[in-house]
Amino acid sequence: MHSASVLPRRSLSAALFPHAFLVISALFLAACSEAVPDTQPLPPVVQVETVRFAPDAVERSYAGIVVARYEADQAFRLGGKITERLVDVGDRVAAGDVLARLDTVDLALQVGSAEAEFAAATAAAAQAAADLDRARRLLEQNNMPTAEFEHRRLALEEANGRLARAEQQLALARNQEGYATLRASAAGIVTGVSAEAGQVVAVGQPIVSIAELDELEVEVAIPEAAVAGLEAASASVTVWANGEARHRATLRELAPEADPAARTFTARFALDNADVRLGMTATLSLRTGTGDEVARLPLAALLDQGTGPSVFVVAANDTLELRPVDLVRYAASSVVLSGGIADGDRVVTLGVNRLSPGASVRTVETPILQASR
Repeated sequence: MHSASVLPRRSLSAALFPHAFLVISALFLAACSEAVPDTQPLPPVVQVETVRFAPDAVERSYAGIVVARYEADQAFRLGGKITERLVDVGDRVAAGDVLARLDTVDLALQVGSAEAEFAAATAAAAQAAADLDRARRLLEQNNMPTAEFEHRRLALEEANGRLARAEQQLALARNQEGYATLRASAAGIVTGVSAEAGQVVAVGQPIVSIAELDELEVEVAIPEAAVAGLEAASASVTVWANGEARHRATLRELAPEADPAARTFTARFALDNADVRLGMTATLSLRTGTGDEVARLPLAALLDQGTGPSVFVVAANDTLELRPVDLVRYAASSVVLSGGIADGDRVVTLGVNRLSPGASVRTVETPILQASR
């Protein structure tokens, strides 16, 4: 009885197992037979910048110092020992004021010697003139040979030549004595002293430096990228000691070559009636541009395929349009455009050489370019 009841349960499991296997297999095949959906690639991401038109004016500032246009070293025109120096740094002098003096003992002796030579030459010339006058009277009376008369005439010419030379030597000696007094060549302020009383100096050795105050300038160092168009820039100067007061300035001098170490060009701007002092720290402001409405974009946004400059503009449906633009000029890292695009357009600013018109893109906005670019 017991064995008979077990056999039917085993037969039931064996009978059900093939059916379960078939059901699982069918489900697996159904899952595998479902169609896999196609995945479309996303449009590429591009960096864009919104166009903003603004007046074409850029203002840059540079630090500088107030200097004199004319500053000259005053020196003796002969060597000697300084007996006195009458000015110090900061003194104001007028043209012709005495700055220093040399020892004049030897110079006075030279003047005395030249005066004696001049007196002797004067007497000799007078004697020769009297001899010639007597010879002329004797010649007229046929009491002197013609050759003797010519001898007397030549002697007078020689005496007159020696007199002229002695006169010039006397003038030179007196000039040398005058050179022992150093006088200011122009009105100004003493900016440097290079010698003291008791010092023996050589010819041309600087003694005093004088800066003229009639024409003052601001000296600044201009970077290489800002030199172009410097002549057309509108310049003004503010001096830190005078607050916000602005003074008109005009470019007067620009160095022909850059400083080998700093790679900057030294420029000097003349000030118009500015109440400033030498050595003051000043700020030079340069404003360039025409004032016309222009847009500034990064240099990488410009594309030129041989038909002129153009840019990629992202349309409202996020597709690319290649538009020709009107180029005003190139800047250090940007371009200035005047037409071809409108205010509010989104322009691609990176990787434009890999794009094509009509392509769909996704955009990433970048900050608006500053005017200093």
